[in-house]
Amino acid sequence: MLQLAGLVIVLILVGGGLALTGGPAAMHALPFELALIGGAAIGTVMLGNSPAVAREALAGFVRAFQGSRWKKADYGDLFTLTGGLMRAVKRRGFVAIEADIEVPEESALFQAAPRILADAPARTLICDAFRLMALDLSDPQRADQRMMEAIDGHTAQRVKAVGALQTLADALPALGIVAAVLGIIRTMGAIDQEPAILGAMIGAALLGTFLGVFLAYGLVGPIAARYGQIVEEEAIFLETIRSVIRSFGEGAAPSLAIEMARTTLPLTLQPEAGGAGAAVMPLAAVRRPAA
Repeated sequence: MLQLAGLVIVLILVGGGLALTGGPAAMHALPFELALIGGAAIGTVMLGNSPAVAREALAGFVRAFQGSRWKKADYGDLFTLTGGLMRAVKRRGFVAIEADIEVPEESALFQAAPRILADAPARTLICDAFRLMALDLSDPQRADQRMMEAIDGHTAQRVKAVGALQTLADALPALGIVAAVLGIIRTMGAIDQEPAILGAMIGAALLGTFLGVFLAYGLVGPIAARYGQIVEEEAIFLETIRSVIRSFGEGAAPSLAIEMARTTLPLTLQPEAGGAGAAVMPLAAVRRPAA
C-alpha cells in the first residue's frame, strides 16, 4: 500500500539520519522523549474531544493505512441490493420488502451483500429510506430529506475526528518544546558537569523539539490529510444510496435509477455498465428461495 511505503521511507530516512548524527545520547533519550510527547498527544486528543470523536480520531491512524472500506465490487453489490428491493416494490408493493427492511440480518437480499449488511450507517440508511417511503408514498422528498440528514450527521462526526487529528498535528511542535524545556531544566541541574556531559544532555533535550516537529509534519499531519480523504471517499457510498432511492421515489424505473447513480461515480469506482444494468435481475432469483 502506498501509505505504508511512504511511512517506511520517512522512518528510514529520518530515523537513519537521527541515528547517524544524533549520537548515543540522543538514541538513549529517544524512548523517553517519544513516551513523553506521545502520551501528552493522546491526552490532548482525549481532553479536547468527546469520547466518540476521540475514539474516531485515534482509529484514524489505522484507517489512514487501510484506505476506504468501499471498493468497486461493493458498489456493484449496492446496485444489486437496491435494485432487488426496488424491483420487488414495483411488482408487489412495499409489503414485499417489509421483512427485508425490518430484519435485514435475515434477508436474503442483504445477505447477498454482506459488507453492506455489516455496515450500520449504510444498512440503516437503506432500511429507513424505504420504510419512510412505504409510510408516505405521497411525499418521496421526506425520505430524501431524512437520508440527507443521516448522511450529514454521520459525516459530521468523522469530520470532527479529522479536525482533532489536524489540531494534534498543530500542537505537536509545542509539545516538543515542552519536552525540550524539561530537558534543559534537567541539564541546568547538572551545570557543574564536564562540557562533554553537558553537551550530550543539551542534545538530548533538543531531541524533544526535533520529535515534535517531525511527528507534526512528517506523520500526524499527513495521516490527518489522508484520513480526511477517506472520509470523503466513504461519504460517496452513502450519497450513492441516496441518489438511487431518491430517483426511485421520484418515479424512475429501478434500472434507470441505478444507471443515473452509476454514471456519477468516479471512474475507479464505477461497476461495468452491463453489470449495473443487469444488477436488478439476479436479485429476484436471490430473493425467491427466501419467500
